[in-house]
Amino acid sequence: MTAESENHSFIPAHGGYRELLSYQKAEIVYDLTFRFCQRFLKKGDRTIDQMVQAARSGKQNIAEGTHASSTSKEMELKLVNVARSSLEELLLDYQDYLRVRDLRIWDKNSKEARYARQLGNKPHTTYESYREFCETRPAEVVANIALCLIHQTNYLLDQQIRRLEKDFVKQGGLRERMTKARLNYRNQQA
Repeated sequence: MTAESENHSFIPAHGGYRELLSYQKAEIVYDLTFRFCQRFLKKGDRTIDQMVQAARSGKQNIAEGTHASSTSKEMELKLVNVARSSLEELLLDYQDYLRVRDLRIWDKNSKEARYARQLGNKPHTTYESYREFCETRPAEVVANIALCLIHQTNYLLDQQIRRLEKDFVKQGGLRERMTKARLNYRNQQA
């Protein structure tokens, strides 16, 4: 791309969702949820589909939102909010699982919750950091690890949504960028 064509570009760089911490955490939530449902829920239980779909929606809407951002900041914001909403639904499913079985929900300051949060503090963390715990521990532990991860992901998505709001106010949307690019081009031609 030449310097001249760069001046007229109104479609910003987009994508790059795999580098977002929110996406990385959402992917771990999906992987963990898929395995949790296989291990601890009975085949044919409708909750399996609901939980897996909520986890998938969290992950997929982050990716879709970053791609939509090139032409619609509004759509990006909506999709990231859908991801956040889907993960909130999943959070409730895990809480329900624990509550109706009279299993403990970890306090956020418990040593177990702090340890689970610490597991994901490295850059580019994947499900592998959690695999040993999620595939060998009882349902109570795995569901609580999921709760910790969902809370972390939701926090990141809340931050992302606030940032998207600020960016929109500051930079505007596609229509404004298109008008600016067209006016700049006309001024350069004159």
